[in-house]
Amino acid sequence: MTPVDTDRRRLIKVTLEEDRSIRRSPEVEHERAVAVYDLLVENVFCLNGGTAGPYCLRIGIRENRLVLDIRDESEAPLVEVVLPIRPMRSLIRDYFTVCAAYYEAIKTASPSRIEAIDMGRRSIHDDGAAVLRRRLAPRIEMDVQTSRRLFTLICVLHVRDMRE
Repeated sequence: MTPVDTDRRRLIKVTLEEDRSIRRSPEVEHERAVAVYDLLVENVFCLNGGTAGPYCLRIGIRENRLVLDIRDESEAPLVEVVLPIRPMRSLIRDYFTVCAAYYEAIKTASPSRIEAIDMGRRSIHDDGAAVLRRRLAPRIEMDVQTSRRLFTLICVLHVRDMRE
């Protein structure tokens, strides 16, 4: 891919449509910040058969649906991709359950226990990213790392649901 192609197949801005009144743990906020930062540093994201980028992306949850509001670099709307969130819900719950166990373990557990929990966390994360990539494939092309970071951000949007 040439540098021009790379510039046209990437995200340059990512925002979450979220309820600002929800207080998240420092660990969740850290996960969100790292995912956004890493996503903007390196990503592959392109609309299939649509307008070339670079793109701005707004991610939100509305009425139990994942909403990806994709815009051009001047933030003019291009397309809104809406998917039911239900097929990913158990992965999201499992991911946060394992993350909570991981953050608790790093305080007192043995290195082997922490490593085992982290392997489980990465496995669930990979599964969630694969589901996301597969479900978006008809409309959006992305690489594995981009889908992993987007899955993290989708999970962050569901933190309030994890307390139910």
